[in-house]
Amino acid sequence: MVEPVYLFDLVEKQRSWLSARQSVVAQNIANANTPGYKAVDVAPFSKVLDHSALELAGTNGLHIQTAAFDPRASSPKEGANWETSLSGNSVSLEQEMMKSGEIRGAFSLSTNIMKSFHGMWMATLKG
Repeated sequence: MVEPVYLFDLVEKQRSWLSARQSVVAQNIANANTPGYKAVDVAPFSKVLDHSALELAGTNGLHIQTAAFDPRASSPKEGANWETSLSGNSVSLEQEMMKSGEIRGAFSLSTNIMKSFHGMWMATLKG
């Protein structure tokens, strides 16, 4: 029996999470000089996957629908920061730039995976 491939759904969830994380990182950078601002980050993607399950297909309109993963629903949490300034601001620009680089790399990796998977799929369909 052939099982469906959920790669596209998984990549979409990761991309949504990456977008949410990039938004939080940009917010941290924008508030780097705000007195008392505490740097935040979102939960790791592995934790997001632990709390999400594959959605069941509804065959009847009366079936209960489960909510899809919404990155806006993930609550930011205070991150472990390298330093706190005299003004109480805990944003480290170096740390935020490293997070931004990780996010860019993850986006690039997921794009390459999707391109490869799409190429294999098209080769299979062409025969």
